[in-house]
Amino acid sequence: MYATEAEVDALWARLRLVEERVRHAVAARRAVDPDPDDPYRGQYLTPQAVERILDERGGLGLPGHEPPPVPPTSGPGLLAGRFGLSPLDLDLLLVALAPDLDPRFERLYGYLNDDLTRRRPTVGLALELCGLPTASAARFRLSPGAPLIAGGLLEVTEPERPPLSRVLAVPDRVSAHLLGGTEPDARLAGVLGEAGPDPTAGTADVDRAAAAARSGPGLVHLLDRGGDASGLAVAALLAAGLRPLVLDTAALARRSAEVPALARVAALEARLSGAGVVLGPLEALPPEPAQRERVTRDLCAALRGIPLFTYGTDGWDPAWAADTPVVLPVAPPSPARQAARWRHALERAGSDGIAPADAQALASAVAAHRLDGGQLRRAASAAVRTAALADRAVRPDDLRAAVRAQNGAGLARLARRVEPAVGWDDLVLPAPTHRRLRELAVRARHREQVLGQWRMRPGGGRGRGVIALFAGESGTGKTMSAEVVAADLGMDLYVVDLSTVVDKYVGETEKNLERIFTEASAVNAVLLFDEADAIFGKRSQVKDAHDRHANIESAYLLQRMESFDGIAVLTTNLRANLDEAFTRRIDVIADFPVPDTGGRLALWERCLGGQLPRAADLDLGFCAERFELAGGSIRACAVTAAYLAAESGLPLTMRQLVAAVAQEYRKLGRLVLESEFGPWTRDVLADS
Repeated sequence: MYATEAEVDALWARLRLVEERVRHAVAARRAVDPDPDDPYRGQYLTPQAVERILDERGGLGLPGHEPPPVPPTSGPGLLAGRFGLSPLDLDLLLVALAPDLDPRFERLYGYLNDDLTRRRPTVGLALELCGLPTASAARFRLSPGAPLIAGGLLEVTEPERPPLSRVLAVPDRVSAHLLGGTEPDARLAGVLGEAGPDPTAGTADVDRAAAAARSGPGLVHLLDRGGDASGLAVAALLAAGLRPLVLDTAALARRSAEVPALARVAALEARLSGAGVVLGPLEALPPEPAQRERVTRDLCAALRGIPLFTYGTDGWDPAWAADTPVVLPVAPPSPARQAARWRHALERAGSDGIAPADAQALASAVAAHRLDGGQLRRAASAAVRTAALADRAVRPDDLRAAVRAQNGAGLARLARRVEPAVGWDDLVLPAPTHRRLRELAVRARHREQVLGQWRMRPGGGRGRGVIALFAGESGTGKTMSAEVVAADLGMDLYVVDLSTVVDKYVGETEKNLERIFTEASAVNAVLLFDEADAIFGKRSQVKDAHDRHANIESAYLLQRMESFDGIAVLTTNLRANLDEAFTRRIDVIADFPVPDTGGRLALWERCLGGQLPRAADLDLGFCAERFELAGGSIRACAVTAAYLAAESGLPLTMRQLVAAVAQEYRKLGRLVLESEFGPWTRDVLADS
């Protein structure tokens, strides 16, 4: 929004008063100048000029009449209200601003300064042009703590000179603002973020947040519990009649050394534009407590008196600011409200009008994901573009892929990322195990409603995570099942490599696990701890220091699992190895037994697939009945047999399949017995 013609006219009317004073000053100087036409005037000092200076009483004898009042809605009037400026402050500002608006003032100021190279007003000249003696107490309106200087509207340069000879300059952003420019200060490039108002925020929540921003120092901390904290902050500022100025905390963390200067620029920008500031999430600031405290204190001190919304998942630390904020929790949205958020974001991204039922279906596809307002808008935009390339409406798969793309790379440095490529139809499991897996997906999808809105897990610092245990022998499908659940939720699977976690040095294992849990909470993914009994094992009786530290690790894991907000799956080959305290904190336990004959037959059929040519003598019933193998081993046998068939160039034969089974037996350390291999025993032994 640019200044109206009336506002610009009001500015020029004030500048015409400055011009009249300059004319009077020039006339007064010329009246006592022995040689006003000297071309070298201002470059040297004659003896006569020295005599004249000694005889001067000081000042230019300018009239000190009161200027006309400033309209409160004009540019200068709004500036006076936001920065607490007096009429004299406005006059001083306009005297300094004149050379930026009219080049004639540069030459006139050079003449009045008696130095053609000094084309801006000095402190002394500015006071004289305002009709004040240089010895007046008004000179302190240009001291570092005065509104003009402290607010950043004026800069006093050349500090090495005496105070009255220092030069006044107006920052470019202030000049642009007075002429109606709305582009943010260029010095804030790279640290400004984006946030839109939450269109589904309740009126009561918005009004309460807006009232909190108008009270006291204007500091409000939004405690994010799964809602759109930034969207609520923006909506509250707009409701209070303020523009939102969003600062990117991750960018500020990268430029922490520049934060004091950037904070002053942000404060100037907020006051110029009549804005409130949104800062968050605070977790993105430097992790070191001392450094985070320094950054937050610098920001809050510079922005004091400006409505400031901070937000994050952590509580407020009193060391972060001299003021104590009003703390408001931001609850997760209900399913209906979340669907409305998606519908609004998709329509804003360019999708045609979406029916509420379709929006509900799309929202259900990504219900297990926890997204802030920015992530949701970016995901909606990506999904709309993907659908537009295929010339169709947005589908759940488009939304799932777009949501997964919002995950950062932090967890990928600590765990192996697996993009799910299997589904429920690929599982061959007993019905009870299948039901437990479905239950896990249901819990993950509806945890915000059950644990958040209905408060079914209150108190005790408990998180809203979902923890599952998959117990069974190796190869029974535990990892694959975790991948299927992740695919059903539209999430990636991250497999934790325990070699990067366990450390022989005391305390390092806990630090590694804390990094993994922290990163996992920040992404929408399923975290898989394979062979979890290595770190989630039973606590033992303390006999030496090693036992004591091992028990400390277990105690840390117990409390960290309870406060975890993500989705985690633990797998173990022996359920009895896990500490009972861990078992009590697990939401879903699924047992993976070795498959029976019917299960093995289904696995043989599934693993061989429909593309591999089969010979007429292939007897999968024989294999299922005779060879007691888990699903992983059956898959390995099928792959080995497929290689043998490819080498022969003929359909897969029974002899090749049995040879692959014998090879797997040797890998497992099992004997090749005639009771199992029957008529194929001699062929197998001959091939070996």
